Amino acid sequence: MSSNDKKDIDDVTGTDTTGHSWDGIKELNNPLPRWWLWTFYITIIWGVAYSIAYPAWPLVSAATSGLLGYSTRAEVAQDIALFEDANAEISAQLASADLSTLGENEELARFATSAGGAVFRNNCSQCHGSGAAGAKGYPNLLDDDWLWGGDFENIEYTIRHGIRNEEDWDARYSEMTAFDEILSNEEIDAVVQHVRAISGQEHDAGLAEAGTEVFLNNCAACHGDNGMGNRDLGAPNLTDAIWLYGGSVATLEETVRYARFGVMPPWGERLTDAEIKAVTAYVHQLGGGE
Repeated sequence: MSSNDKKDIDDVTGTDTTGHSWDGIKELNNPLPRWWLWTFYITIIWGVAYSIAYPAWPLVSAATSGLLGYSTRAEVAQDIALFEDANAEISAQLASADLSTLGENEELARFATSAGGAVFRNNCSQCHGSGAAGAKGYPNLLDDDWLWGGDFENIEYTIRHGIRNEEDWDARYSEMTAFDEILSNEEIDAVVQHVRAISGQEHDAGLAEAGTEVFLNNCAACHGDNGMGNRDLGAPNLTDAIWLYGGSVATLEETVRYARFGVMPPWGERLTDAEIKAVTAYVHQLGGGE
């Protein structure tokens, strides 16, 4: 018996089949096109050669470096160094510039704003948002309500040293008292209504009046008798409609009971002097700078 006698030959095409059949339709055992096979073999060879020549296989702490030693990180670093060298002169000017007179040098001001925008997007937008409008617990940098001051000097200081962090001894620092175990529930309710009253919100007039004394005895030392805040202490103005954490009854009660303690990292060791001044100029010109 010949080998062809053992094969299942299709009557129409005369081609042997794989032996598979679906609904009476048999699968022909046609060979793959030569061009397709050679292309497939070439891609295998190319893949093996590529993984040998370039970084490819992940190891415990790194990947194989490849015979050519190519690195995309090194390539990016070279590009960054190239642009840093090109901007070295104007960056040096910015590092030593007086930001209050920056507008007198149009080219330098334009460079500072452009560079500052890049620094902001890379380092600040994660908290303050890509448009700098902030979020709950993260200040809006577009308005004119500044906890620590919004002129060039104060913005630069805040960026350089941060707020309430443990990394920089010169960080701005203030700490609100948690009144949960100091004031009674009635006193907390009253002072919340007082804050609602002085900020022009709907409130219980009777409770608000009772909360005036509570406020003067416990809150005025930082926020002022009129509740307009104190930038030396980072104490917010409670009389406007701008709230870092919210001005609802529930949110204000939470703030009074448990306090707030937002932290901003220092950037003095992470950014160059030119970058700090650039992002200072950028933040200042967003609309809320003083």
